[in-house]
Amino acid sequence: MNTTMRNKAFTLVEILIVVIILGILAAIIVPKFSTASATARASMMADDLRLMRTQIAVFKSQHTDVPPGYVGLVIGATADEPTFIQHMTTVTTCVGRNFGPYLREMPVNPINNKSTIEIIADGTTFPVAGDNSHGWIYQPSTMTFKADSPGADDSNKAFIDY
Repeated sequence: MNTTMRNKAFTLVEILIVVIILGILAAIIVPKFSTASATARASMMADDLRLMRTQIAVFKSQHTDVPPGYVGLVIGATADEPTFIQHMTTVTTCVGRNFGPYLREMPVNPINNKSTIEIIADGTTFPVAGDNSHGWIYQPSTMTFKADSPGADDSNKAFIDY
């Protein structure tokens, strides 16, 4: 009976070999998943930017060439984040017609997990790099909408250049 039980059990060496093999497999597979995750976030950000830019253009075309964000829908008036979000997420009226909403809610930047928007005033130079203080950067006068994320994707394209 003793001989039978001894043959059915694993030795410490066999268990150690299995653990080493699992460790090697994990070391190979885990970096691929983290790269895929970063690529997926960059792809989601590109899709969110495409959606936002399209909806900003639609808003402008439906509101007598006034981009969203300007208080009172007057070009040259102060533009601010609450007004931009209101324009994009609620029904707006222009020349007696209702338009929108263009979005259910502001998208979250998948790189920095923020949905806030930094509004760049008319005549102010647009930042050349993101600083992570907001999710997005928007300038109504130029209708420029970009991600406020420093860094670059796998192909070394800066997130601000998406």
